[in-house]
Amino acid sequence: MSDDTLIIYEEEINQIETLMSKMLKGAEAKCALLVDKDGHLITRQGFTHSLDTTALAALLAGSFASTKEIARLVGEPEFSVLFHQGKKDHIHMSLVGERSILVVIFDDRTTIGMVRLYAKETAAELASIFEQVMAKSNPNATQGISTEFADLAQDKLDDIFHD
Repeated sequence: MSDDTLIIYEEEINQIETLMSKMLKGAEAKCALLVDKDGHLITRQGFTHSLDTTALAALLAGSFASTKEIARLVGEPEFSVLFHQGKKDHIHMSLVGERSILVVIFDDRTTIGMVRLYAKETAAELASIFEQVMAKSNPNATQGISTEFADLAQDKLDDIFHD
């Protein structure tokens, strides 16, 4: 599990879902999932009623993780895009920033080229949203007591407990 938990609020989820919905329409895909690298489903759009999205999210993240090890073995830091082709349904996965995976499930009504085009654009926009979320959740990493206040407090404590 990641050390730095990312908290995504309703406003950002709405932005994410709007982007994913727009991508599905443009690419003419069936559905999309946004999954974190630990295998947790962040959100989904499109026709997902017949899918066990929780299990699918975990398995897809595992697939991405195993492919990362394959990439390392062949001298690549990571493969940022994966594609699984089936007889009727296909899966396109792309890395979003460092923490998430955009998964698009589509059939033969569209092409891999259309899916790649829209997924790439959407992944970039999602990465931008995640950067905003990170900045919002950690606006000032050094939020401690100011030195001036700490010195003043120390002086007062010394006055109170002076030998």
